Amino acid sequence: MNRVYDIRSHFFSKNDRLFLDANIWLSVYGPLAFKRTSATVYSKAIRDIRLAGCSLFLDALILSEFINVLARWEYRQTPLKFKTFKQFRQSAAFKPVAQDIANNARRILKQSHRCDSCFPGLDIETVLCEFEKGNSDFNDQVLCEICKEKGFTLVTDDPDFSGSGVTILTANSRLLSP
Repeated sequence: MNRVYDIRSHFFSKNDRLFLDANIWLSVYGPLAFKRTSATVYSKAIRDIRLAGCSLFLDALILSEFINVLARWEYRQTPLKFKTFKQFRQSAAFKPVAQDIANNARRILKQSHRCDSCFPGLDIETVLCEFEKGNSDFNDQVLCEICKEKGFTLVTDDPDFSGSGVTILTANSRLLSP
């Protein structure tokens, strides 16, 4: 059973242990294309989280997704024509892009405690069985397992987490609707 709460009315406390999904970091530190109306809500939430002294957690999956989504977005936006993403990534044009992405990743790291992905203890067969049904994202399932294992509240704007069984803070009306 999901426990989904509106982040706009949540009272943060220093005891909160929060795990922010990549879509939250993208809406706050990504380019304008990722900034929906909810970006203001999540920016305010991060400010409130810091003021309350909450613990923010981050694992390699989230940071990797943040970095890779931005790099591929920049590849699609470049007016230069590269046949492949790898060609773009190995070009001089990618260097300033990579520096900007790395700087934003460092901003995220400064605000977060790094945690492991729980992979060794993960019931991988259950995750793979769920994945092969075609209804869920593998990484999303792993993130849910991390939250369950570590007692984290997931902060996300992704409606795919509906029914995940983790505590969620969101501004997404599709997640908030019963």
